[in-house]
Amino acid sequence: MKQVMINCDVGEGVNNEAQLMPYIQSCNIACGGHAGDEKLMSTVVQLAIKQKVKIGAHPSYPDKLNFGRKTMVISAEDLKESIQAQINSLIKVIDEKGANLHHIKAHGALYNDIAKNRELALVFLEAILPYKNEVNIYIPFNSEIEKCAIKNGFKIIYEAFADRNYNNDLSLVSRDKKDAIISDPIAILKHVTEINKFNKVTTITGKKVSIKATTFCVHSDTENAVRIVAYLHKNLIT
Repeated sequence: MKQVMINCDVGEGVNNEAQLMPYIQSCNIACGGHAGDEKLMSTVVQLAIKQKVKIGAHPSYPDKLNFGRKTMVISAEDLKESIQAQINSLIKVIDEKGANLHHIKAHGALYNDIAKNRELALVFLEAILPYKNEVNIYIPFNSEIEKCAIKNGFKIIYEAFADRNYNNDLSLVSRDKKDAIISDPIAILKHVTEINKFNKVTTITGKKVSIKATTFCVHSDTENAVRIVAYLHKNLIT
């Protein structure tokens, strides 16, 4: 088994960060696009510092109404400005606390869209260009954002989802489908172990598809999230 880094999307109003932090190695903090505000960011950053958890910015489409989980029609310039404003709002909090930004990870529909849309991937990379030399980007394997990031010299960390099932093209099974989410800790451990050990994932159709990841995400709003990360922490090399 290779060493595994578990990450969680946090600061999204679930308020379970204090319970999650002891079992994870990095976190992705909502910074106002789909959820979060300065007060909540400050609370979560403080918890991350206390538990020595790496801090990441989690920008999204500026769409709190749909929690950033629907593709948004927005101009490239407006999206770029929104992403930068979101990240800067978190950096302001981080600077005040004397911490560092470790990574950037897009949220929800934006994450899925930059995985398959090259133009949008380039807009995202342009938006985060000021942070290129200091921070990593969490990205999915075999995606448009991966290709563009590598070509343009960004530092990447491959991510897979511990609590989500995959389609054969490595897109995530839509949340409106019955088997989209995995919430059983034992099933999640099996899912993560297969990816980590064999660089394969068993898709929703039972096909084994090549994949690569060194960090695995558990969503803070997944049922049993705290129990899941505690179980993974106990049974994986983290």
